[in-house]
Amino acid sequence: MKIGELSRETGVAVRLLRYYEAQGLLTSHRSEGGHRHYDPEAPATVARIRTLLAAGLPTKVIRELMPCFVGDGAELQACVLDHLRAQYAELDSRIADLTRARTVLGDILDVSTRVLATSEPAVTGREAVG
Repeated sequence: MKIGELSRETGVAVRLLRYYEAQGLLTSHRSEGGHRHYDPEAPATVARIRTLLAAGLPTKVIRELMPCFVGDGAELQACVLDHLRAQYAELDSRIADLTRARTVLGDILDVSTRVLATSEPAVTGREAVG
């Protein structure tokens, strides 16, 4: 299967497929003319890559996980589950940090809005210049 065919079948841009290959996530074989050819299982490989990217995993981690898939689906061998749990915990930590930041920002907005509502009318742009 040529790269254009793989792109059409998976809905992934040719440029991204080349990137996946450069990152060691996808392999191809070159024809004598230098064209990339992919094995029949390449669409399943691309689907796995997309799933792991959607899960927030960096390509370095995905590269390590690619040989650990079981069957045709997204199931991984038990030996990598601790790694996935660590990634999951990291996401929880980042979500907690973002939630705290959102709360603080919301508090700042609330206080600022109340202060502005009780203060004198704001100076317009024309009055400020003149």
